[in-house]
Amino acid sequence: MSSPYLSYRQILKFLIHIKIAYNLGVCHDLDPRSIEEVQGADLITWIMKNIDVDDQVEAVHVATLMASHGYFFPIDDHYLIVKNDNTYYRFQTPCFWPSRCGEPENTDYAVYLCKRTMQNKQRLELADYEAENLARLQKMFSRKWEFIYMQAEAQAKVDKKRDKLERKVLDSQERAFWDVHRPVPGCVNTTEVDIKKACRMNRHPKMTRPNYAVPGGRLSPSISESDLFNPCDNIRHDISLLRKKLEKRRVKISKVSESYLAYYEQYAEYDAFITAPDPSNPWISDSTDFWEQEKTLNPRDIPQRRVKRWAFNIEELLQDPAGKDQFSKFLDKEFSGENLKFWLACKELKGLPIREVHRKVHEIFTEFLAPGAHNPVNVDGTITELVRNRMEVNPTRYVFDEAQDHIFKLMKSDSYSRYLRSDQYKEFLSGTRKKLVRMKVGYYLSSRCANSQQSLFFFKAYTQCCQKLHS
Repeated sequence: MSSPYLSYRQILKFLIHIKIAYNLGVCHDLDPRSIEEVQGADLITWIMKNIDVDDQVEAVHVATLMASHGYFFPIDDHYLIVKNDNTYYRFQTPCFWPSRCGEPENTDYAVYLCKRTMQNKQRLELADYEAENLARLQKMFSRKWEFIYMQAEAQAKVDKKRDKLERKVLDSQERAFWDVHRPVPGCVNTTEVDIKKACRMNRHPKMTRPNYAVPGGRLSPSISESDLFNPCDNIRHDISLLRKKLEKRRVKISKVSESYLAYYEQYAEYDAFITAPDPSNPWISDSTDFWEQEKTLNPRDIPQRRVKRWAFNIEELLQDPAGKDQFSKFLDKEFSGENLKFWLACKELKGLPIREVHRKVHEIFTEFLAPGAHNPVNVDGTITELVRNRMEVNPTRYVFDEAQDHIFKLMKSDSYSRYLRSDQYKEFLSGTRKKLVRMKVGYYLSSRCANSQQSLFFFKAYTQCCQKLHS
């Protein structure tokens, strides 16, 4: 092949061939004598023939990759590599494939090693690194070692009832399985991160219960006690995850639904599909009276619906030119008008051309933040120092971001709530309501008065109504 590595699709095809051959019990492309044992040379020849691999070195590499992941293994060796010679290899049973069983637990490894010690077979004697692992596991699971021993004893009894040849094959397959997941010192562990863990890497991290006995989790004879994970590191990791969860707001679906319902009920009056606007919808009637009424600054022409919207939030108030003007007058009475002026100046700065930014930045700093400023704003010393340092290094359009956010939060939490409780807003709201009543009465008089006597009657009624409104 032109590429030195095979695609995943071709490797998958190779696995399917192996699985079918194993299930049928015959494989004419390999050694016709037995599917259980096959020589390395025959295996390489089969790979080159069935996966269209022209390079023999590449075929050996692919076979070694498959062996390192546990799909077949050498019979007389624990190093999971494939050689192009007469070395015999055995196919792993499907229940031990990494794609099916996943990552085993340390308790499973402890049961396996404990069972090995109960079988008086020379081929099943523990190697030095396995004996070391068993001692460390016994120390780790000291409280439930009796349960592990009982499990190992039960499995050993079941193995004794099997046929001798079957038991020998099963022992080699089980040992090959642990050679993959708990490899011999010096071998690379290919299952350090299995497929399921890799798929969960992009998900939100879940809190895990730390193992305070042996924090390292995975055992390996090449790792010393000093290399093991410290329990304090686990706790610090959990604390950092909890802090991230505090920053991320999580609300129940019921609360979200209630918020949406409240929002739609609040803005239903301003939705032309739900409530017909007055005057008519300009997109239907081709009349711009509605738009003119919405942008007018004359207090006499401002509809009540616009004034009511100012009480929704401070964003609605500042978005409306008339509301911004009324709020500015209120702040001037409260001797804090410089806050709104500074916020509006910073907002204007964000939309200026780049050639005017430098001049505008210095104007804002001189007027609001510099020592002896004409309209000093109330920001803390940390933000002032931060802005001053930015002015010295590189004054950009974003130099006042922290100060602007601080002033906005101050107006939102203090000045805006006092404005809604002030007589100025209440009188303005009631004035639009009185104007609306007068407009309706006047419209009724002009449309219903057929003669002078009716006009006199309705004029008296209108006068009385106006007197009640003023009182």
